[in-house]
Amino acid sequence: MKAIILAAGVGRRLGKDGQIQPKCLLKFNGKSLLERHLNYLRHYHIDEVVIAVGYQAEKIQEEIKALGAENWVSTVYNPDYTKGSVISLWTLRQQLVAGGDILLMDADVLYDRSIIEQLIKTNVSNCFLLDRNFEPGDEPVKLCVRDNYLVEFRKQVALGLTYDFAGESVGFFRFESAVAHRLATRTEQYVADGLDDEPYEEVIRDLLLETPATFGYEDITGLPWLEIDFPQDIQRAQNDILPQIEVAENV
Repeated sequence: MKAIILAAGVGRRLGKDGQIQPKCLLKFNGKSLLERHLNYLRHYHIDEVVIAVGYQAEKIQEEIKALGAENWVSTVYNPDYTKGSVISLWTLRQQLVAGGDILLMDADVLYDRSIIEQLIKTNVSNCFLLDRNFEPGDEPVKLCVRDNYLVEFRKQVALGLTYDFAGESVGFFRFESAVAHRLATRTEQYVADGLDDEPYEEVIRDLLLETPATFGYEDITGLPWLEIDFPQDIQRAQNDILPQIEVAENV
């Protein structure tokens, strides 16, 4: 299985902490987010890791070298990293069509190892991760479930949509080879149509709404994780999420 990590963005909303380095190099208790990703993926015997880089790509390369991971981790450069994340996905199209199951992951997440374990060990061939404990608002990317099927995947949910419950997407996915091919094809279409500023989630949403029965989810409610987008997220990660992770890892 291959892991694909999206790490090309600038992180403007993070302020100075997002400007001096890529977000995946933020450190918590001496370990960067990238180091934590790679430690977990190595623990679960992921065969290969490919990272979409852009902003200050050389710093990510330096971190990979410092971690001694050059023979296992490669990067693909997205020169248009100031545009939407759909462009990063497009730069990885050859990886998407190479065959085999893939993990697709946002780089800017601090999380408990059990979360990635659920995605790796799931029996759901095309799997989202869903957390029912989330703060309402426009920021969380929401997954809506009706009759145990995913019926929406977006920040903005239409007012008329009926569903049994909603959760926040962690930003990690598992796709089998056929769906990864579909993802590459649809991403190509987005770029051809000039939809450069779209988030990559919109492409996944298209596939989900076309064939909802193809997809499923694992509920990771209760496990600690946080996507780091704003300055206050760094404090919450340090003071709340990290201690929970460390307790779990020391059990």
